[in-house]
Amino acid sequence: MQWIQPSYQQFFNNLLSAKILEFMKDNPYREDRDQIRELLKQIENLKNGLSHSFIEEDAFEKIIDYLQEKDDLVKAMEAAELGSEQYPYSSVLLIKKADILLANRRYREALNVLEQASLLDGGDINLYILKTDAHLALDQPEKAVVLLEEALSLFEGDERIELLFELADVYDDYEEFDKVFDCLKMLLEQEPNNEEALYKICFWTDFTGRNEESIRLHQRIIDEFPYNELAWFNLAAAYQGLKLYEKSIDAYHYAITIDEKFDYAYRNMGDAYIRIRKYKEAIEVLEKVIELAKPEDVIYEAIGHCYDRMKNFAQARFYYRKASHLRQDDSKLFYKIACTYFNEAQWSSCIKQLDNALKINRLQPDYNLLAGECKMQLGLFKEAIQYFSIVVGTRPRNTMGWEALIRCLYKAGYFEEALEQTMAALKVTNDKPLFIFYKASVLFGLGKTKEAVLQLEKAMERLPRLLKKFVELNPSILQNQLVVDVLARFKRNKSI
Repeated sequence: MQWIQPSYQQFFNNLLSAKILEFMKDNPYREDRDQIRELLKQIENLKNGLSHSFIEEDAFEKIIDYLQEKDDLVKAMEAAELGSEQYPYSSVLLIKKADILLANRRYREALNVLEQASLLDGGDINLYILKTDAHLALDQPEKAVVLLEEALSLFEGDERIELLFELADVYDDYEEFDKVFDCLKMLLEQEPNNEEALYKICFWTDFTGRNEESIRLHQRIIDEFPYNELAWFNLAAAYQGLKLYEKSIDAYHYAITIDEKFDYAYRNMGDAYIRIRKYKEAIEVLEKVIELAKPEDVIYEAIGHCYDRMKNFAQARFYYRKASHLRQDDSKLFYKIACTYFNEAQWSSCIKQLDNALKINRLQPDYNLLAGECKMQLGLFKEAIQYFSIVVGTRPRNTMGWEALIRCLYKAGYFEEALEQTMAALKVTNDKPLFIFYKASVLFGLGKTKEAVLQLEKAMERLPRLLKKFVELNPSILQNQLVVDVLARFKRNKSI
């Protein structure tokens, strides 16, 4: 079971959003309000025929951008059309007009305008970006792919990087997921430190399972840029995808050495430690996640699991409860708390937690099974039988429910009912040897010794190692001479 699922998409979204916010903070939009106001007035006059003052091409570009940012697409289109009339050979203004048409979902008109613009300047990357958007909106991903693949040979540097991102997005929409990985790989081969690509390829490596390629790619990046913490993180995640947990832990250590506040590296390292059962180490790194990031239920749950495995049940409960405060509708957490009480033989406390779990999921077999065991330990056999009956009803082919029910009936002294349920279990489970042993026990309980001996012999022939289950049901049975004779005879003929 994966305790901390590395959410690579969430990792990408969170870190990329942080970078965008940082950029926006450092580069705030500063508009010259007086200049914008004057340009708007000039364009309004031009539209109404009140003025023939000269407006420069870049002024039209500026005002169109402003109006688009204000989401005033009607006035933006008016400005674009006026600009195109004054500057009929301006591919830039045509491209801006096409962009507004796309925003208004007039996709075919946008394509026509873009064709006009391409005749004026076929080397503008925005032509390909906007054409791609139009083709995708018209559900023509094949045309978008062909267009971008052709464009890749025309551009270099930052523009080629932008096209590769665009192509990766098209392949994503087109559900050609391996090609998304290929685009990101090409992008990183051209620009190894591109953060957005590093964030994205982490997710797509996990999604496509191309861990070996990711390892080779990031090893090359690290050879050239050894202090790139994202490359170390991605290398670690790829090792983790191959279940090479020791190697992944080593790589995560490099990532946090470079960036000691890299919470996702600590998070995934915790998962890797859990996989190799190093629970103490897992707790240490997961506590670091809590220190660096906002409280998260899966982290608390994972720490609880570690303490659970270390048999520190009080601490396990503490963290399971923290998780349940953040995920109050999850019955599984109440069940886990109940299990810690069960392991400490605190039957009443266990039942209390199971009641909370059962309020959320009344028929869950595991919850009912544990509740039945607690009731049986408390000597409340009739209540235990009710819980075990639910388990049998929901999982009729599962051995555990039948075993618990028959055990309970036997210990309560309800031998007739126990025999009836044993026969039902044998029928449903295709004569599993366990229930032949149980049938022998029940028959002994009913005083039907001759038939009981026959069933015991049959069970010993089928699966003698289950004899311990027969004895656990009633240890005093070994004082029965008939049982002793059967076992002695069997031991002479076959090794138990």
